[in-house]
Amino acid sequence: MVELTFLGTGTSTGIPLIGCFCPVCTSEDPRDRRTRTSAVVRFDGHTVLIDTSPELRMQAVAARLSGVDAVIFTHAHADHVAGIDDLRRFNELNQAHLPVFADGRTSDLLRERYGYTFQDMFPFYGGKPDLLLNEFDGPFTLFEREIIPIEVTHGRWVVQGFRFGPLVYVTDAKGISPESVDKMRGADVLVLNALRARPHPTHLSIGEALDVIAEVKPREAYIVHVSHEVLHAAVDDAFPAHVHLAYDGLTVRTQRDW
Repeated sequence: MVELTFLGTGTSTGIPLIGCFCPVCTSEDPRDRRTRTSAVVRFDGHTVLIDTSPELRMQAVAARLSGVDAVIFTHAHADHVAGIDDLRRFNELNQAHLPVFADGRTSDLLRERYGYTFQDMFPFYGGKPDLLLNEFDGPFTLFEREIIPIEVTHGRWVVQGFRFGPLVYVTDAKGISPESVDKMRGADVLVLNALRARPHPTHLSIGEALDVIAEVKPREAYIVHVSHEVLHAAVDDAFPAHVHLAYDGLTVRTQRDW
């Protein structure tokens, strides 16, 4: 069994938006309050963080997250990496360096923006992040399990989704090649982004995401990276029975073992 907790499910602005008083941004439904998209995946007693959103500290506190064993980055846009400094608390808790995994372009940008996190400066843990960067260009092994990257396009960027055995996690996609769809097939649980009902140049719309889900045919699918144009109760109720809007703090589990 693989378990995933959605730490954040919102698009790059977060919800509510600054200065917006629309029905979603003023909604009293807690599922409409969406921090920037991030998640933790648990398997074989290990906890793996996907992305470090700007609200990572608040997300970790809300989820009662007391340890992270590794971090995997999907790409280097600010809403997916800007919380990287909060990783220092996990160094302190673990009393160890923290391994992080990223593709080549993301690795280069992390070194450029956050070079201090890869340099040992203090004789103790917790003063800053102490990270060990692992660059991948294909499937890689983490805690004796094979993680399969799934490339998708997001405007001019290539973003990495990931397959953790029966669970597939894809965010910030607009284009998904047939080869990447094939890597998603047979998933027990599929996590996929959809910004809103209207088309968008760099993100899947809800209709486009539903088309991908219909092709992949997972047992269950969960939608993330959602904008303030999506009222949770109304949209979730209109989905097919096996498709759901994710919300911050939701935990889902695969039925199949890895």
